[in-house]
Amino acid sequence: MSTQFFPNLTDFALTSPRTTAYNCIAWACGDNTKWWWPDGLMYWPPNIRCDDTVHAFDDLFISGGAFEVANESVELDVVKIALFAKGDKPTHAARQLPLGKWTSKLGKLEDISHQLREIEGESYGNVVRLYGVKIR
Repeated sequence: MSTQFFPNLTDFALTSPRTTAYNCIAWACGDNTKWWWPDGLMYWPPNIRCDDTVHAFDDLFISGGAFEVANESVELDVVKIALFAKGDKPTHAARQLPLGKWTSKLGKLEDISHQLREIEGESYGNVVRLYGVKIR
């Protein structure tokens, strides 16, 4: 993996090999079998608006049981998901790990564990939403 796209990324570890089987949105939702994107070509859940806006991704995560949360601190009974965007265009999603780091699938590259804000910047923009999902 090249860190040229993430100049602030210093505290990370590779956690899986490269694959094109799934992307960051699928990975954040716990699916490592499909590439999710609202473009009419890739998988997108039925009954969720099919456009690449933050509101469509709100619908996606909320329909799966998520709710907006105020911060990225660890909560014992909640898995958190961060949505990144440039303006109103989503670019990436990451899922929080139990000890506070985050896990991301970097496009067609590897999965990594990292500090959340280290991947903000030119490539993915900024975190625009934080969601929580209760652990059952």
